[in-house]
Amino acid sequence: MPSRRSLLTGASLAGLSALAACSSGSEGGTGAATATGTAGGAGPRTVETLFGAVEVPADAERVVALGWGDAETCLALGTQVVGTSDWLAFGGDGVGPWAADLVTQSPEQLGTLELSYEAVAALRPDLVLNTRSDNDAAKNEDLSAIAATVGPPPGTTIPYGTSWQDQVALVAAALGKEADGERLVADLRARFEEVAAANPAFAGRTVTVGTYYAGGWGAYVEGDGRVDFMTALGFTQNPAVQELASGSFSVSLSAEQLALLDADLVVLFPIGASAAEITADPVVQSLPAAREGRVVVLDDQTLVSAFSSGTTLGFGYALDNAVPLFAQALGA
Repeated sequence: MPSRRSLLTGASLAGLSALAACSSGSEGGTGAATATGTAGGAGPRTVETLFGAVEVPADAERVVALGWGDAETCLALGTQVVGTSDWLAFGGDGVGPWAADLVTQSPEQLGTLELSYEAVAALRPDLVLNTRSDNDAAKNEDLSAIAATVGPPPGTTIPYGTSWQDQVALVAAALGKEADGERLVADLRARFEEVAAANPAFAGRTVTVGTYYAGGWGAYVEGDGRVDFMTALGFTQNPAVQELASGSFSVSLSAEQLALLDADLVVLFPIGASAAEITADPVVQSLPAAREGRVVVLDDQTLVSAFSSGTTLGFGYALDNAVPLFAQALGA
């Protein structure tokens, strides 16, 4: 059985039932987070969340970022955090190398699935961010007893299903930096559009994003950030995999179902295993995509983490470093 952290690095919460990782929601996220407050930011702001309206003090300075990607989103908006959860097991300050230079105040690491509420309270936060999370109402209530807590956006149904757009909008609203958030979203959308236009061979091609971990296989479905990354580039989610979706952002695949991985492009990465185990698998080798060189196995952990990050900063790194691999596999 893979370790909790290695599973969360890229597989699915079904792997707390099957594969476990956290999604970054749909590329077409609403970005609908709103905040109201006194003009000029002099008064508290009200942010709408899955658990209702949250009043955030206007002068919140001590921010704890617990949700998947919340810390990197704060940094992208120019805000330091005093505590965070290192979901991708980066170590150090708990953020990817694409965000490391933005850290000027090292945060305390607070745990992920085994969160210490006492450690959170000890940091005396003004604001807790948990925008991409397991949607646990009891956890939200416990955190709200410590400080104003901004959870997922209204209407979120998939655990860890907050899109990168909605995450930026929520965090920006909570910090009183709505205009900065809008610019951040617009800039990344423009990057996706630019890269998609430069790679017309991606348009309409089917794609599977999957993973091999110690003990099994899995694939991601709509509502996961990796799938949304690919569809933002013009790809279409593999319908055979999508048909298996059942309220999570990933599905487990038995050995008998591995043929469903086949698509115009297949993107795979290992979790707690090796890339060689993927490429040596006889069923993978037998896929038409493999025989024609259209399988990309991501074996660089930094790139896997960027692809899995669901943040504007991580996705920027993935656009630079993963897209050329996809284009090469398609002969584009």
